[in-house]
Amino acid sequence: MTDPDTAAPTRHLSISYVVLIAVGMVVGAGIFKSPALVAQNVGTPLAVYGVWIFGGLITMIGALCYSELSTAYPHAGGDYHFLTKAYGTTFGFSFAWARFAIINTGSIALLGFVIGDYLNLVWNLGPHGPALYAFGAVVIMTAFNLRGTQGGVAADYVITCLEVLGLLMLAAAAAWLVLQAIPPTTIGSGNPPDLAGVGYGLVFVLLAFGGWSEMATLSAEIKITRNGPNQSMVIALVSAVAIITALYLLANWALLRGLGIEGLARSETPAADLMVRAFGPDAGILLAIGVAAAAITSINGTMIVGARTTYAAAHDREAFSWIATWDRARGIPSQAFLAQGAVSIALVALGAFYHGFATLVDYTAPVYWAYLTASGLAVIRLRQTQPHFSRPFKVPFYPFLPLFFAASSAAMLWSSLNYVKVGALFGVGVVAVGIGLALITKPLKVKMMKSTGQNTNKPV
Repeated sequence: MTDPDTAAPTRHLSISYVVLIAVGMVVGAGIFKSPALVAQNVGTPLAVYGVWIFGGLITMIGALCYSELSTAYPHAGGDYHFLTKAYGTTFGFSFAWARFAIINTGSIALLGFVIGDYLNLVWNLGPHGPALYAFGAVVIMTAFNLRGTQGGVAADYVITCLEVLGLLMLAAAAAWLVLQAIPPTTIGSGNPPDLAGVGYGLVFVLLAFGGWSEMATLSAEIKITRNGPNQSMVIALVSAVAIITALYLLANWALLRGLGIEGLARSETPAADLMVRAFGPDAGILLAIGVAAAAITSINGTMIVGARTTYAAAHDREAFSWIATWDRARGIPSQAFLAQGAVSIALVALGAFYHGFATLVDYTAPVYWAYLTASGLAVIRLRQTQPHFSRPFKVPFYPFLPLFFAASSAAMLWSSLNYVKVGALFGVGVVAVGIGLALITKPLKVKMMKSTGQNTNKPV
């Protein structure tokens, strides 16, 4: 271990690695469920493709907003750093706390239950099987990430390839049905969509795209390219969103081709239904393993970015300096990984007693969209408060694109609150605790991270 004052992130990550982490984190197990929920609400194949394309467009606009923020303010804290710049230390710390206690750790536990639900169908461990699998997943993936980024990059590529393979399995199943001239399960064009249905379908689409924004935590570690100062994050974010959108459209084509719009809308497990139809009942086992692999890669990405936010926030407050230890040899914030793993295990225990997956969705969603709305508006606020600050990349069509992104995030916040209702109060209470901690623990004003990866931009 090294002293937190003398060790910090260095620029050692390639653009392809950041894209890999983004794809692995975003393309999670949700894509195996959300297309059915979208189909139920939008009604026709054309509308299905339309809302997924629109969701990709919104996400791309968000990526452009984050490109400006993360290139102007590269930092291991990502959103934490530029939200602090925009709204002050109390708000910034409340976000870091929310990511540590709710957003990232809740997502890790939630994905653990996805793994448990599917693997328990293959190797049944009884009624508490999903929780046991979730516990094991958190422990194993925490240990996996503690190995560091310096020597284990190949393993990250392997597990993300396994996730993408799960989606390609769906495409292969649909292609097999085409070659066999087997028609979809149901034939028909569906019912004409209405505005409310399209809007509600978009909720599930944007939830499937969630997580891309956390790549900002790698902005202090990505290598500089010859294209200009800090352009690497722009390339990585835009490329990742384009790849994710393409994969989602491919998955929807496969499901629509195999099941039809009505069959897709009626299915509880659309990916499993497609695989069984193409390759027989035994294909369900392969799918369960594929879904588990997708969830594992999402856990991996969530752990990587979440630990960096925790490290950055702890680095700025003496009361939490014991967490702000950057292991230079392994290139990771090791103590932050351990703290994040402990909270995730606690949330797995919570889910084990209170309806698992559903409870954790209720816990995380409203808080996530609230802070994403603030991030969109931060582009505008920082341009106003720091107009002469060097910005290697600027969002085109300013201020319309940042406002559009903030408005779409606010709409998601309203939708999640409307869905969760009372369940959201628990997450709000945890955020309140974070605000209290921010008020009683003073930020360090002199101590600064020492790293070639930190922001070298100066006012011009």
